[in-house]
Amino acid sequence: MTHAPARRPGTAAEDAGACPRPPAGRSRLDRYFHISARGSTLAREVRGGLTTFMAMSYILLLNPLILSGPDAAHHTLGHAGLITATALAAAVSTLLMGLAGRVPLALAAGLGVSGVLSTQVVPHMTWPQAMGMCVVYGAVIVLLVLTGLRERVMNAIPLPLKHAITMGIGMFIALIGLVKAGFVHAARSGGPVSLGPAGELTGWPVLVFCLTLLLIFVLQAREVPGAILIGIVAGTALAALVTAAGDLGPRTWQNGPPELTGGAVSMPDFSLLGHVEFGGWGAVGAVSVGMIVFTLVLAGFFDAMATVIGVGTEAGLADDRGRMPGLSTALLVDGAGGAIGGLTGASGQTVFVESATGVGEGARTGLSSVVTGLLFAACLFFTPLTRMVPGEVAAAALVVIGAMMMGNARHIDWTDRAVAVPAFLTVVLMPFTYSITAGVGAGVIAYVAIRSGQGRWREPGAFMWLLAAVFAGYFALHPIEQWLGVR
Repeated sequence: MTHAPARRPGTAAEDAGACPRPPAGRSRLDRYFHISARGSTLAREVRGGLTTFMAMSYILLLNPLILSGPDAAHHTLGHAGLITATALAAAVSTLLMGLAGRVPLALAAGLGVSGVLSTQVVPHMTWPQAMGMCVVYGAVIVLLVLTGLRERVMNAIPLPLKHAITMGIGMFIALIGLVKAGFVHAARSGGPVSLGPAGELTGWPVLVFCLTLLLIFVLQAREVPGAILIGIVAGTALAALVTAAGDLGPRTWQNGPPELTGGAVSMPDFSLLGHVEFGGWGAVGAVSVGMIVFTLVLAGFFDAMATVIGVGTEAGLADDRGRMPGLSTALLVDGAGGAIGGLTGASGQTVFVESATGVGEGARTGLSSVVTGLLFAACLFFTPLTRMVPGEVAAAALVVIGAMMMGNARHIDWTDRAVAVPAFLTVVLMPFTYSITAGVGAGVIAYVAIRSGQGRWREPGAFMWLLAAVFAGYFALHPIEQWLGVR
């Protein structure tokens, strides 16, 4: 992908979202999205929007897979309702980004946020309460953007830890995929986990998972556009062929056999829309609720600004200081995505780096995001097609996403123990403890402690010291409660 030259530093009006006045005689659509002013065309915007959708449409399969578990009340979310919620939230947030931000960025359910909800939140509360937490975390991010604190917080956390957090979430997501596919099991004897249920892989679904995973990796290595989507379609076709040839029963696959029941089109299932509860969190405890919100903010926080600026630079919209038209609005919409995802029942929405694929096809304006959003809206009526994909096939894409997020390792100086050790702890403890909070907390405490041991205790800054104290209290919560007589 070629990089467009950075835009010259703009005037105050341009940085606020305005663009150079297009030539007279242009259409209203051109004037609103500044298509000509940004050197684009209607055809490029449509092609870019379609490309972005193809690159990130896998979220319609992966998000329902992650959110399929039971909550504290042993209730689960319907698969059809989850698909509808995922498509609806992506459509609304991406359309909002295109129409308000007018930049080529698309949003959908953040896998890190969904992972936190499924593993750290719903074991302690109901799904409606968990979605309420999404709304709260979205409101927190919006508040941080409006007050200008979002950028300050990002600047306060050392860059190696930011990369480590992304890597750790990738490992966490990959582990979820391996478990969902049946490749990794809780061990019946010996170690804590095992290959398959008893130290060996069994069943056709695991084989299909492995073949799908390898196919996607090969396609990516050959730089084939839409590699994940192509792999999922091929894996589903293979699963259908194996099911028919082997006369496999309906319970062989996670979410039913890969077959189309009824027509390809159906009405959307809006059963999760507005299914949100605020309150009832007292049983969890105020400290735990605070840490859950903080973890959700972390999961959807760090990549967004880097993605926004990165894609903006790729499109030639950002200057050498990272300023770009509509930046504040884009960050505001990204924050609002948390609330949008919670209200629809899809978990928090965030900007997807796959937006860069559309930029690579020529997209330069929010019109491409409108196209992507409309395509997600159209998917509301194709739930039967989406439900054909076995969970084991979708799980392969989770592992691929995890592998892609591990690419941040190249940005860490592993020869510097002061950053390598905190980064290592952050990365390994997320999957090993099945907790993003634990990984981030260990990394923050280790960084502050090592810098202090080096006599450089001022270097972390006041915010990192505050974070270290909060996480220390989090890890020591049980003995503290016992000491205070709470337990």
